[in-house]
Amino acid sequence: MTSSYAVYAVVILVVLFLFSAIRILREYERGVIFLLGRFWKVKGPGFIIVIPLIQQMVKVDLRVITMDVPTQDVISRDNVSVHVNAVLYFRVIDPDKAIIQVENYFEATSQLAQTTLRSVLGQHELDEMLAERDRLNADIQKALDEQTDAWGIKVSNVEIKHVDLDESMIRAIAKQAEAERVRRAKVIHALGESEAAEKLLWAAQKLAQQREALQLRYLQTLTDIAGERTNTIVFPLPMDLVESLISTNKHT
Repeated sequence: MTSSYAVYAVVILVVLFLFSAIRILREYERGVIFLLGRFWKVKGPGFIIVIPLIQQMVKVDLRVITMDVPTQDVISRDNVSVHVNAVLYFRVIDPDKAIIQVENYFEATSQLAQTTLRSVLGQHELDEMLAERDRLNADIQKALDEQTDAWGIKVSNVEIKHVDLDESMIRAIAKQAEAERVRRAKVIHALGESEAAEKLLWAAQKLAQQREALQLRYLQTLTDIAGERTNTIVFPLPMDLVESLISTNKHT
C-alpha cells in the first residue's frame, strides 16, 4: 500500500510539473526566458516548456500598439502658446531588449513621446505647425525611433491630431488672413490697371500712325453717342478735319 501511494504521489507530482511547465504562446507572442535569473533565450510561438523554479518567462506582445499622447502645452519658436496632442504607433521588435533594457517599455515610450513632442514642435513656428504636419510627424517619428531603438522598439508612425489655439490667437490669425486677401486683391487690381494702360498706349500709337483708323474710331464714337437717350448731343470735331477746313479757306 505504501508503495502504491508513493507511485500515485510521483504521478501527481509529474502531472503538476508538466501542467506548470507547459506554455502555449500565440503567433504574436514571445516568451523571454530567464534561467536562474540570467537571460537565456526567447521562445515562441507555439508549444514551449518552462522548468518551474529554475526558469521564469516574461510574455511580450509583438503587435502594433496604439498610444494616445496626452495634450501638451507647446511654446512655438515665434512665442505662441498652443495645445497639441498626437497618436503614436509602435511595436516591440526585440523582446529581450524590451524587458531587460527598460523597466516598463510602455510607460517609458509614453513619457518619451510627450517630451519629444514638445521639443520638436518648439523648434517650429505656428504657421509650420498648421500647414506642414506631415513633415513635423516625420521629424517626431524619426526622433522617437532613434531613442527607442535601444529598447527594442520600432516607432512606425506619429500623427498630430489637434493643434488648439486661444481665442485671441484665432482672431489674430483671421485678421491676418483677411489682410492677406486684401493685399492680393490690390496687387491683382494694380496688375490689371498696368496691363490696361499698356494696351491703351499701344492702341493710341497704332491710331496715331494711321489717320483712317482714327476717323473710323471717331465714327464709332458718334454711333455710340447717338444710341444714348439724351436731348443734347455734342459732336466732337477731329483736329485733322479742322485743319483741312482752315487750309481750304486760306486757299479760297
